[in-house]
Amino acid sequence: MSTVRFEAVTVTAPTLDGDVLILDRTDLTLTEPRIALIGANGSGKSTLARLVNGLVTATTGRVLVDGLDVAQEGREVRRRVGFVFTDPAAQLVMPTVLEDVALSLRRTHRDKAVRRTAALAMLAEFGLEELAARSVHSLSGGQRQLLALAGVLATGPDVLVADEPTTLLDLANSRRIGDLLLGLAQQLVLVTHDLELAARCDRVLVVDQGRVVHDGPAAGAVAHYRSTA
Repeated sequence: MSTVRFEAVTVTAPTLDGDVLILDRTDLTLTEPRIALIGANGSGKSTLARLVNGLVTATTGRVLVDGLDVAQEGREVRRRVGFVFTDPAAQLVMPTVLEDVALSLRRTHRDKAVRRTAALAMLAEFGLEELAARSVHSLSGGQRQLLALAGVLATGPDVLVADEPTTLLDLANSRRIGDLLLGLAQQLVLVTHDLELAARCDRVLVVDQGRVVHDGPAAGAVAHYRSTA
């Protein structure tokens, strides 16, 4: 597993009335295979997750992924850290299913024919091979999220950050995506409101008003959150 370190990290945002604290000083070392971040909307959990691959920049302190400084070595970090958004529409940019996954492989598979073969193999792994020629806009919500995951995992990241990946899905697809995420070989950093899913992780961080207020094994952390929510 990778090692993700937060060293005296804070995040602030400028407003007309001065800077607002989004994330208070945070010191963490994340090494577990499956880590969940839970908390109310606006608590800062997504900010914490987005620091891992540089989608959010620390105001003070630094974030390291396997010793690489996210702020200084962002390109290399993003090769190691994949990110899945709540809404897959933010990631599906090509017209068809096959083209979208192939786009993710352009750096590692220079030859077009080889890239196409690799993309088809990735689609087959996710049960999407029969949809290869379909427009991404014609897919169901669950299919779109599967495709977004396939595109990110095609790049071979060591760490996958997933920001509320089941929020927009029905129950059946939520379970399917959840099972898939928890079964990955990659280290998983999961932002979620699904407490059953969080409870299946190795470690859970409870975030409240920009602070990690509880950090530990899943059962205790989820129980803490339920008692204070």
